[in-house]
Amino acid sequence: MRDFNLYQETCQLAIRDVGGLEVLINLLDTEEIKCKIGSLKILKEISQNSQIRRTIADLGGLQIMVKILDSLDKDLKCLAAETIANVARFKRARRTVRQHGGIKKLVGLLGCRTTGSAHPTPLQGKDIEVARCGALALWSCSKSARNKEAIRKAGGIPLLAQLLKSPHSNMLIPVVGTLQECASEPSYRIAIKNEKMIENLVKNLNSDNEELQMHCASAIFKCAEDQETRDLVRQHGGLKPLAALLANSENKELLAAVTGAIWKCAISKENVTKFREYKAIEALVGLLTDQPEEVLVNVVGALGECCQEQANRTIIRRCGGIPSLVALLTGTNQALLVNVTKAVGACATEPENMVIIDRLDGVRLLWSLLKNPHPDVQASAAWAICPCIENAKDAGEMVRSFVGGLELIVNLLKSDNKEVLASVCAAITNIAKDEENLAVITDHGVVPLLSKLANTNNDKLRCHLADAISRCCMWGNNRVAFGVTKAVAPLVRYLKSSDPAVHRATAQALYQLSEDPNNCITMHENGVVKLLLGMAGSTDETLQEAAAGCIANIRRLALATEKAKYG
Repeated sequence: MRDFNLYQETCQLAIRDVGGLEVLINLLDTEEIKCKIGSLKILKEISQNSQIRRTIADLGGLQIMVKILDSLDKDLKCLAAETIANVARFKRARRTVRQHGGIKKLVGLLGCRTTGSAHPTPLQGKDIEVARCGALALWSCSKSARNKEAIRKAGGIPLLAQLLKSPHSNMLIPVVGTLQECASEPSYRIAIKNEKMIENLVKNLNSDNEELQMHCASAIFKCAEDQETRDLVRQHGGLKPLAALLANSENKELLAAVTGAIWKCAISKENVTKFREYKAIEALVGLLTDQPEEVLVNVVGALGECCQEQANRTIIRRCGGIPSLVALLTGTNQALLVNVTKAVGACATEPENMVIIDRLDGVRLLWSLLKNPHPDVQASAAWAICPCIENAKDAGEMVRSFVGGLELIVNLLKSDNKEVLASVCAAITNIAKDEENLAVITDHGVVPLLSKLANTNNDKLRCHLADAISRCCMWGNNRVAFGVTKAVAPLVRYLKSSDPAVHRATAQALYQLSEDPNNCITMHENGVVKLLLGMAGSTDETLQEAAAGCIANIRRLALATEKAKYG
């Protein structure tokens, strides 16, 4: 049978159709090692076919292969593990391997202590090959969350860490492949950091093997969720090879992994400085067009982190990146829209950038994303609108030019999503700086909608809500309306928060509300004076003035009431 080309689909299916699979699997149950080896050699090759894989699983072949992993014959164990690696590419097969104790046995194959040898003896070479085949099978199995946990419980992590020191790329690819699959789990990310694997992942970014580079970059992408790991990548010299790999724009899988790793590493300011030094920002801008969405999501995510710094915003503008970013606002991919709105919003903090964004109708595109059904997109768009209003020339007129735009943003105050509510409150604070727009949003019922949110315990929302209430007090009878709609008493409770930003915003809102006598009475009844007295001595001048002003208004009312009472 092996004289035929077993990689051809016609040969593979012919073996199945004449009952050959049943015979091959029955041979695995014999006591004759040569029969088992011959059968597995054929099964290993034909199990590249997805239909064959399913038939092998249906015939109980996996259970027999798992038993063979206990064999003393190393060639037999290797062939069984490699065949399991092929067959376990679908969910049911992976579950079968786990349920029959296969994960623990495969982890047992990893216990090779000679992986660091560049020139192993034939005997050591056999041990290394057993470990490689075990890693290959675990890589296939690790696409299941339960299998990831089973690998961890079986003691797989320290063994994978040991194999990661191997100088051989054919060993490293399945090892790193397994690690990057498992790195989606927080427990693995912690273990990868604690077992000091980041250094070896970084080291292998300099490999000549693109597949190995891709898996290493993908593992870093998933692991760099915490600051310590991001620092480790920098300390072990990982940022320079990541930046250099951006030049390989032909290999899209590698590019997606590299840009993802750069995105997560760029959350750290120290890393952003290094990326600027390595000209990564210019390279990222060059990748904003003609790329798959998976790459674009990561590229824009990385630029969104990088352009939190003024120097990088200038680089993006000089490289012509702003038109490309604005063009991406018309897409439909949720993750891409979240990232691009963040990047455009960060760029808009520079007046020169804002001129370009405005000219390209970027603010209108951002506003239209408030209609997007995904809360993450709505929130990101609302956050981005804030700097646009702050830095646009004649922002009030620009906002009014969006037909139905003000009603749309006010209605988002009915959302159940805290991030949407916080971002919309921040946008309303900026919109309300223009008197005409404040009048319009008042007509759209902004006051009762803001008041309805006042009982929140979320400090981020409290901060922006208090700012919005403070700004909305500047029109007509809004101060009185906030009192009538019972927003005042909950605001007083905000002063008990541990967040200084909440104190500041709340004190300013209470100062504005205290211009109305009835609000002063409500504040006094809820113990505001005692809370504000401590803040009147704050080193924050804005907080100090607002607290003192509010207390002064309450005292002025008290004196006026006493004077009226006693003549």
